[in-house]
Amino acid sequence: MDATEPLITSPMIGRVLRASTTGFECGTRSSDLNEPAFGAFVQARRRNEPTAIIGLIYAIRIDDDPLVRQLIMANSINAATMRDQRENRMVPVEISVITIGCMEGDRPIYALPPRPPLSLDPVYLCDAEMLYAFTQHFDFFRLVLQATQLPSEELLAAALRFAAAVRPHSEQNAYLIRAGQRLAQLLSHDLPRLHHLLRLIRPG
Repeated sequence: MDATEPLITSPMIGRVLRASTTGFECGTRSSDLNEPAFGAFVQARRRNEPTAIIGLIYAIRIDDDPLVRQLIMANSINAATMRDQRENRMVPVEISVITIGCMEGDRPIYALPPRPPLSLDPVYLCDAEMLYAFTQHFDFFRLVLQATQLPSEELLAAALRFAAAVRPHSEQNAYLIRAGQRLAQLLSHDLPRLHHLLRLIRPG
């Protein structure tokens, strides 16, 4: 590892396939699809740059291949064939991410990065410490809510569940209540959307 690169201990979930300022796609294998989930916070880093680009997973697509099509048409599939297909063959998986900010060291920045990541840059899940620091404030809400091409309400609710989960149990409900209060300010002009989001994040 280059001496200027930070040590990252969280799981790598793939590498960048294509990117723009507002988001990126990364690729992985189906056998590595254990950690990524809808609404999870991820980070991508350009080589030799200290800034981490922070995003949310909003789609996971598993592509087929000719063998999958043949297996689907078979009358039955034995367990060994299924296991080989899922664990040994390189079935491509594409993960789509919306960019919601950056981390410069321990400092969160709630704005789009000046440059996107490059092809083949690694993409990692955010660890609990980074996730806690980035979600102390709710300024990333706007970027998610303005992304009309995404299931933004469901995405933001899933992200808030991840953010609450890294906090002590005694703080989780209070955190979600504060998030709801911020959403009420942002969506005061769109009450049906606000009510839907509040139902999604209501503490259990």
